[in-house]
Amino acid sequence: MRVVAELPHPECKITIFSMNQKYIVKFEQGTLEQSYKLSELDLSGGGVNDVFEILDEEFIATVIARFSGMRSDFSAAYKRHQY
Repeated sequence: MRVVAELPHPECKITIFSMNQKYIVKFEQGTLEQSYKLSELDLSGGGVNDVFEILDEEFIATVIARFSGMRSDFSAAYKRHQY
C-alpha cells in the first residue's frame, strides 16, 4: 500500500492510498478513523483526481459528523463496562 495523496483539512487528516487496483481514502481524527475503498475500474480513468472530485465539502462534513457519533458511541460503551 502506498500513499498517493494527502489532503489538508483543519478537522481531520485525509490520506489516499493505492493498493491492488483500489484507492483507499482514510480519514483520521484523534484515535478514530474511517476508510472508504474505491475500485480504480469504477472511476472514469482520471486516477486520483477522480477521487478528489468525490471528496467534496458536503461528503467531508458527513464524515466529520460521523466522527462525533463514533466518539459518543465508544464513550457510552466504555462507561458501561467500567469497574
